[in-house]
Amino acid sequence: MFLLFTILSAAGHVAHYIFSAYTWVVIISALITWVRPDPYNPIVRTLRALTEPVFWRVRRYLPFTYINGLDLSPVVVILALQFLDIILVRCVGYLELQLRILGA
Repeated sequence: MFLLFTILSAAGHVAHYIFSAYTWVVIISALITWVRPDPYNPIVRTLRALTEPVFWRVRRYLPFTYINGLDLSPVVVILALQFLDIILVRCVGYLELQLRILGA
């Protein structure tokens, strides 16, 4: 049973770190658009490859996120990541707690 608790706890922590890392990728990608980076730079290309598919879907399903040349899709993505982080990590933590109570 201890192994299951440890796996659930680790899964929650890993999910939190993945959400946090991708949030920073989105923030850096949004900030880098303000300085007109070289599109052939490998770092810029990697950032675009990681974020543009998600931004594209947000722009497609929520067209109001692009207003007068201002793209708000990174804001929507960050809010969604934070929401998922809170919900999923807390659910995993709650599940772990319930299993501890039932197993004790």
